Parts: sequence; structure tokens; C-alpha cells
Amino acid sequence: MSQDIQKQLENATLPLLPQRKDFAIGCIGAGFIMNDCHLVAYRNAGFNPVAINSLNAERREAAAKRHNIKKVYDTWQKLVDDTEIEILDIAVPPDVQLDVLRYAAAKKHLKGILVQKPAAMSLIEVREIAAIGKALGIPLAVNSNMRYDQSMRALKYALDKGFLGKPVLATIEMRAIPHWQEFLKKYPLLEIYSMGIHHVDIFRYLFGDPEKITAVCRTDPRTQFAHRDGIVQFTYKYADDLMATSLDDVWAWPNEPCEKDIYIKWRVEGLEGMATGTIGWPVYPQRQPSTLKLTTKQATGWIEPNWDTVWFPDAFVGTMASLLRAVETGTKPEIDIEDNVKTIACVEACYASIREERTVRLEEILSRE
Repeated sequence: MSQDIQKQLENATLPLLPQRKDFAIGCIGAGFIMNDCHLVAYRNAGFNPVAINSLNAERREAAAKRHNIKKVYDTWQKLVDDTEIEILDIAVPPDVQLDVLRYAAAKKHLKGILVQKPAAMSLIEVREIAAIGKALGIPLAVNSNMRYDQSMRALKYALDKGFLGKPVLATIEMRAIPHWQEFLKKYPLLEIYSMGIHHVDIFRYLFGDPEKITAVCRTDPRTQFAHRDGIVQFTYKYADDLMATSLDDVWAWPNEPCEKDIYIKWRVEGLEGMATGTIGWPVYPQRQPSTLKLTTKQATGWIEPNWDTVWFPDAFVGTMASLLRAVETGTKPEIDIEDNVKTIACVEACYASIREERTVRLEEILSRE
């Protein structure tokens, strides 16, 4: 039984690929997430990026050469106008992303769009994006890529199959130092929208929408530009009494010349079993797979599945594959923009809790016009 469960968990990490892989993908942005994650994953999966744009001429030319992309545009408007493009893959700052989508709304040749997370920096704007997707009548997906981290895929499978029974407590402990991108300096909000959103979204993926959210934060001493939310802790409380809590420690002391202690650990305890694991991302570019081990009343001993794929960049196959399958079948992608509205609402609930120093009901945020 243990070996059977192990095999099931390993298979659960494999993305479902579209039958057609040659959809023409136009890529807006040539920064790290596009150049080192999206395009690497797409080429490995046999997908078909045909055009790229970036405001930085040197960067767009280098990305095009590295990934064998024939068309290079100096503006994203020209790329969106290209009628060969079937799929739009957007990886630019959130406020620019909304501008791209407003422009794309008039284009009839597009069959699907993938936007970067956060899709927008407010509930009002993400609802506008969702409305654009609805008006276009095509799948519009969000690149909430932690949902395709291999340990999270296996954990979701374990939860759905009842290996853990009714969940009681879930925790994420992140001790890692992210690279704050330059464009983040112009936004008044920082960690939850740019890093913590992974954990905000993954709890929704695993357990559904919470009833209440409580969050606290402080500034990060390492981050030298103005910000409020540096180090953050938030807790979801569910109607069935489940608690899910995340500590996002971007300070992660000790620092040089001290020894580092960098990691992301997670744990889910249920009435019938428990799963625990790690996320391999903090040591990127070293290839370190995320891990999972599980104990359940349905089997004996610890069950420890194995895989050699990693979140960055391999998981990015899944987000695009889901969009392409949605285009093929006329269905919604797994991480649909309408679903993502609730993720942004959870982010806004965290900020409201911090600002007002109280627990906030998710429905309070969702009911706002």
C-alpha cells in the first residue's frame, strides 16, 4: 500500500500537457521570470514561443537569441498587433500588465492569455482584468506558479484522496531572502503582494477560501527603500475550524559573515495523517527538488515520493499547459482570472487586518464595490 501511494504522489506532480503544443506564443517581458523560467520551461516542454518584446533592447535581443525566437519587437503594442500570435504571455509590472490587457481587449486573433502574478495591485483592477477576459471570451490564466511546485501538487493529491483525513493545522515557514525587483520601489505595498502572495494563494489551492484572516507585519531591516510590510505573518481561519498560517521572514538573519540558515518548510496535520516537506526554491539556481513525506493511517511508515523536477523552472510548464488545454477544450484554465480575484481579495484582507489591527472576514473584502 505504501509503495502504491508513493507512486500516486509522484505521478501527481506531472503536468497534463495539451494535445497541440505549437500554439504561437508571444512573450511580453524579457526579465528573469520570462528568460530563466517561462522560456526554459516552454522549450523543454516543446511549446512554441515565436515573438518577444522588452523595453530593454539588449535584454530582448539576448533572450531571443538564447531561446531561438525569430520575432523581436521594440514595443509590446507591435507584438500584440501581430496576428500570428495566438497566446499572449505577459511578464511585466502589474500596472503595465493592466495596460497591455486593455490594449489586447480589441484584438480578435488572440486565443488565450497568461498574466503574471499579482495580476493587479488592487481588487478593483483585478476585477477589471477579469471583465476584460470575459469580454474577450477566451481563457485568461494567472501564473500563480507555486501551485505547480512538485511538493504542492503531491500534497493537493494527498488531501483530495483523504490520506490526511480532515485537515486540522497547516503551516508554512519561510526563511529566505528574495530579490526585490526595481519596479517594486514605486508601489506602497511590498511583501504580501510580491512574495507572500504565493502562500496566500497556495492555501486557497489546498483548502479553499478562508472565512477570516488575521495578519501582522513589521519592516525588513535589510530592505533600504520605504515599505511597510517586510516581515509578515498571516493566519487563515476556516469555517470548519482549520487554521493555516504562514511566516514570511525575508530578514532571515544571520547575515554575512555569519553562516546562513535559509529554507522554506511546510507541514499539514490532519485527523488521519500528516505531511511535511520543503520547497527547493531558496537555493536557485542550484537544482534542488522540493520534498514531501507523509504518514497516514492507510499505510505503515513514512511515504517519501521522489522526483527530479524543480519549481524553478520546471513548474512553469504547468501554468502554460493548463492555459493551452483550456484553449483546446473551451474550458477554464486551472488558475483562471475569476478564481484569482479571490486570491487578491485575500491579499487585501491581510492588508486591512494590518492597517486596522483586527481579524477581517473575507466576505467583507469581496462585498466591496
